[in-house]
Amino acid sequence: MSKKKLYLVHTVNQFMDMIYKPFGVPFAEDNPEIEIFNIMDDSLLRDTLDAGGITNAVSSRILNYTKSAAEAGADCVMVTCTSVNAAAKYARQFSSIPVFNIDEPVARETVKNGKKIGVLATLPTSPKGTVRLLEEEAALQNKDIEIVVKVADGAFDALTSGDVKKHDEMVTKALFELAKEVDTITFAQISMSKVQHDDPGVPIYKIGRMGFEEAKKIMMG
Repeated sequence: MSKKKLYLVHTVNQFMDMIYKPFGVPFAEDNPEIEIFNIMDDSLLRDTLDAGGITNAVSSRILNYTKSAAEAGADCVMVTCTSVNAAAKYARQFSSIPVFNIDEPVARETVKNGKKIGVLATLPTSPKGTVRLLEEEAALQNKDIEIVVKVADGAFDALTSGDVKKHDEMVTKALFELAKEVDTITFAQISMSKVQHDDPGVPIYKIGRMGFEEAKKIMMG
């Protein structure tokens, strides 16, 4: 049987350490019938940050990467950046193969299990996409939710400069502060998912494994 091909579209050049090695490699080992390929363009996130949100140009480029993946034989495309999650929804309308963002299954579970939802991020652009996704999901589930956003400002810069310890400390501190205010928390970025921390007392939904499992469900049925 030929392998199914999952293409990942990344917006950070640290995708190997942040996404592929911690999540993609174990997933591929557990699912030998699926092959993973990576597309990386770190100008996508830079342009989104500079604009303070996703632009038409960024959405258009992600659609083009999706088309390229389809031409290369992809069975599914997963966009791995929450700051550009609206682009995955846009690309889905024009794609011949399934396209989704890695945070979509997380939003679904978070809304299902929480009412006052905390969104924790390390980039100011990430919560916008996450909040929109949670609100869309709440409408689909016919549920009233309240969202509280907290950004561990500076943590992402610490991570990209190589200071993982500082990043993890900042995320953990913000996590425990946020946990006092809400009944469920979702991490707004996959870059935070590796942080080791004690139990903050509320359920936490992290981007990563759930996205890959969603891709498997889409491709394998």
